Amino acid sequence: MPDVRMASPQGKWILLTTVLGSSMALLDSTVVNVALPRIGRDLDADLAALQWTVNAYMLTLAGLILLGGSLGDRYGRRKVFVIGVVWFAAASLLCGIAPNVGVLVAARALQGVGGALLTPGSLALIQASFHPDDRGRAVGVWSGFGGIGAAVGPFLGGWLVDGPGWRWVFLLNVPLALLCVPVALRHVPESGDGKAHGGFDVLGAALGALSLAFVTYALIEARSGSVMVALAAVAGVAAGVAFVFVERRRPDPMMPPDIFSSRQFTAVNLVTLCVYGAFGGFFFLCALQLQVVAGWSALGAGTALLPTTVLMLLLSARSGDLAVRIGPRVPLTVGPLLCAAGMLLMLRVGPDASYLTDVLPAVLVLGLGMVALVAPLTATVLASVDVGRAGLASGVNNAAARVAGLIAVAALPLLTGMGPEAYRSPTAFDDAFHRSMVWCAGLLVVGSAVAFATVRRPAPDCLRPECKTHASLTAPPLEGRRSRGRLRK
Repeated sequence: MPDVRMASPQGKWILLTTVLGSSMALLDSTVVNVALPRIGRDLDADLAALQWTVNAYMLTLAGLILLGGSLGDRYGRRKVFVIGVVWFAAASLLCGIAPNVGVLVAARALQGVGGALLTPGSLALIQASFHPDDRGRAVGVWSGFGGIGAAVGPFLGGWLVDGPGWRWVFLLNVPLALLCVPVALRHVPESGDGKAHGGFDVLGAALGALSLAFVTYALIEARSGSVMVALAAVAGVAAGVAFVFVERRRPDPMMPPDIFSSRQFTAVNLVTLCVYGAFGGFFFLCALQLQVVAGWSALGAGTALLPTTVLMLLLSARSGDLAVRIGPRVPLTVGPLLCAAGMLLMLRVGPDASYLTDVLPAVLVLGLGMVALVAPLTATVLASVDVGRAGLASGVNNAAARVAGLIAVAALPLLTGMGPEAYRSPTAFDDAFHRSMVWCAGLLVVGSAVAFATVRRPAPDCLRPECKTHASLTAPPLEGRRSRGRLRK
């Protein structure tokens, strides 16, 4: 049984390690969008290249995050976490010195591999190290500091882009890793799962990643109408079918198909695909809209979205408690509708937009919608499966959110008629942005309808999330495999 107490020096070192590690991935996911216009200008990149700058990272992270958690269980959580931190920092360094957009995209894909190793490891180290009486408090501190990092991220990213330059958005990860790795090696105990003796589903992970890669390529490059696009689309579908075939027949699949035998679990993941697809498209395009069309600085664009993160940081735990009392159906129905209203309010944002009258009302409504739905969504995912599959269910839901964002970033410019040079033309981009907000709002309405029709109150003795404070805008929180909390009516 883990026996480290939170008040002990070792407990504080463990918390520092996990906060530093998770902050690397969290900061990267919140600051890169702010840097996109400057990256495009400096590297002479078209819109497709900017899409790949975002999607290359999400592609490998979404495809490998379930495998990353399994590697930690088998070979040691600290070891895999440290490898992930070093890998992420090395890829970040390559991003920071990239001479062209091709190298940058490749480095971003490598970053996603590192993120898939360190992201599941942060919470797993806490759950495997701390005494059960302190674990809930430790998770709370870890998630709280993570929320602060998410809030600081866009502000810091904007300041770096406007000051030292966009390359420092990536180079910042290197000193964080140099601090994190020695502390982890010296103060964090190694842990693993002695029962993890099955094989790794490398084939499943590869097929899943290939399917996403081909589909993403086909969507981003569809404007060209080339034979390669058609072949990529067919290959993506074929790889997806092969992934399902392999997962159904492997004795130890990465994503066991029978987990979807729970109608509630399937329904909540459909809601996840809708809402996080809308979020992914919104946060990709909003930073561009504020800089390209409204003429704001990178710092102004990053700071503009700060209220959404602050609201989630302050209110997500209370939202989760409310959902326990009234059930998840109302929050998961109302939350997406509030988010849709916030995105429609963004239609007012154009040239010379005012923050107080145009942007802030939209951001506040969006943030309240996210507060309403994120914590209940996570709780409902955990409540829909057996206790022993909590970590798997959370990982699948987290990956689904990232896949939704990946597809949205690839598809929205195609659906709304954004040309390769659209982000260089304020008028063209403004028109396409407004059409995009309508698409995103529509997707949220679909998610609300699915929640209203399918989500039911969970059983009184089902699993309850340990991570109650959450401020990430890119995916719902991960829950560890050893969670023991209970969700009560």
